[in-house]
Amino acid sequence: MAILTEPIGSIPRPASLLQAIAAFGAGQINQPALDDAFAAALRDTIEQFEKTGSPVITDGEQTKPSFATYPLSGLKNLAPDGVVIPFADGHVRQLPRLSAAPFHYGVHAAGYVEAARKLTRRPLKQAVISASALSLLYPADGIPGYPREEFAADLLNEAEADIRGALDAGAATVQIDFTEARLSLKLDPSGGLLRRFIALNNQVLERFSDDERRRIGVHVCPGGDHDSTHSADVDYAALLPDLFQMEAGRFYLQMASEADRKRVLGVVASLLKPEHIVFVGVVDPINPVVETAAVVRDRVLEAARLLPIAQLGTTDDCGFSPFADDTSTAREIAFSKIRARVEGTELAARELGV
Repeated sequence: MAILTEPIGSIPRPASLLQAIAAFGAGQINQPALDDAFAAALRDTIEQFEKTGSPVITDGEQTKPSFATYPLSGLKNLAPDGVVIPFADGHVRQLPRLSAAPFHYGVHAAGYVEAARKLTRRPLKQAVISASALSLLYPADGIPGYPREEFAADLLNEAEADIRGALDAGAATVQIDFTEARLSLKLDPSGGLLRRFIALNNQVLERFSDDERRRIGVHVCPGGDHDSTHSADVDYAALLPDLFQMEAGRFYLQMASEADRKRVLGVVASLLKPEHIVFVGVVDPINPVVETAAVVRDRVLEAARLLPIAQLGTTDDCGFSPFADDTSTAREIAFSKIRARVEGTELAARELGV
């Protein structure tokens, strides 16, 4: 396919896996039984992903508790009362709080790549959480004997190891999930918090070579959880100039659900550097209506009128189930939307003659 296309990552977990997770939490099944349920869900997800024709696939994040908290699995130095993230429909997600030194990942993304690699020959994409998101774990009043600067040094080392490990394990591309970017402008309209987030993430990216950064991308969206967002009311134009200061080679941008795509794409075009590839969202995971291939084709053609075709790719606006318990989108609908993305991108490529 002449126009690149990649998924964002997460796929709704099958009912059998969600039931097994609940049963394990209630003490009704043991760890080996839960592991079997994870393995079955992973295998089925990869099989279903391959059937969509997607040239790049993911593991669907089937074994992650969430896109944001997977590195925290097994850690004992966390308290539950961390930063609260409110969504437009009134529900919230709450991060834990680091309660004691030191900060280290309990799980690295390389393990997900290794498990998926055994089940497919298709190029694999691996999503990782941003250093900026995990920086929110550090409490405002500090931790005695563990200053923020020491925490930041540990965080940067771990974030680098997470990306490098995924690349070394065979990931074709690595995507940094940076969904707090747009939210940061809601919390601090001056942009100061956003620029601090970007500076922190760039300290990670600067540890990679130019060739490696061409395989590393950043994903932004207004959040997507239980069919609700946390920052869709923030103007994209206020985010993009700072976002494109990220030292990444790929940018995965929510676009299908944007009210004025032409305007936003124009801003993107003005910021694009020769080394960038921009993947525009052409399907909306929150909308239950499955896009047709023709709808996707038209969205690709719309983007191609403003962006260089050689630097254009397509993607999904967001993951379909970034938190394990989000069942707002049916698994079948997610795969149908992915299939439409693939087919519609190919239709557009043919029409553009590439």
